[in-house]
Amino acid sequence: MSLQELHERIEAVGAQAFLVTVSDGGEPHVVSVVIRRDGDDVAFDAGRTSRANLRAHGRATLLWPARPVDGEPGEYSLIVDGQDAGDGDGEGDTITVHPTAAVLHRIAGSGGDGPSCIRILAQD
Repeated sequence: MSLQELHERIEAVGAQAFLVTVSDGGEPHVVSVVIRRDGDDVAFDAGRTSRANLRAHGRATLLWPARPVDGEPGEYSLIVDGQDAGDGDGEGDTITVHPTAAVLHRIAGSGGDGPSCIRILAQD
């Protein structure tokens, strides 16, 4: 799947996602963000800790939990890995991430007989 198709998928699941970064000590930091498209990248405003973690380690994960469709529980979450695409100055609240990999991951215990993981963007 191309970056364009990934952005179409993001548009379909909505702008609200969870951002996962990691501290210097390896502790995960999870916050809610609102995604917007920035060319091939995604951008969002985030707090000081998320920005510091991303600037220090250069990587982040975005998660869109499975959402109900037509009254039925959703079966797949969208998970996007990416790298810091910012200018590196650390100024402002905006983070820009370039997607490097993305999957639709089946929710544990969900019905149906589809695959457990569907790759939608391969690692660059």
